[in-house]
Amino acid sequence: MTTTTPLLDPRVIALAHYASRALLERVLARHGATFQQSVTLRLVNVSDGPVERDHLVDSVVGALKIDASEAHSVVDELVAAELLAPQEPYRVRITDAGRELYERTSAETAPLSARVYADIPTEDLAAAGRVLTLITERANAELAAMNR
Repeated sequence: MTTTTPLLDPRVIALAHYASRALLERVLARHGATFQQSVTLRLVNVSDGPVERDHLVDSVVGALKIDASEAHSVVDELVAAELLAPQEPYRVRITDAGRELYERTSAETAPLSARVYADIPTEDLAAAGRVLTLITERANAELAAMNR
């Protein structure tokens, strides 16, 4: 029996997203962290220093498509866990413990990602990247229009 490759559609994208996210969430759970916390830690970790809290919240909202109140709660959780630390005025920075958690979970997920992406031709990854970027841009534009 021959199966045909499905066209890229919302279901195919969702299945890939949730399968990949499940791998990450298993790693994060071993460290008592959530997906939302991981995304937030990454945003602070890749910055050059302390991040303005409102900018961080806006970035989390944009990345995860959640309400600002939920993003503020995630930042509060990370501060309470001493993975982020407040800095005046209205900034947060990643702590040594936060950086260690981010680096440890990244190191644990790297071989999983390598196996998932292994042997996929670079041209295919580039094409998928272009298509998914365009879909993201269009979906974000639709969301913005709905919020007007």
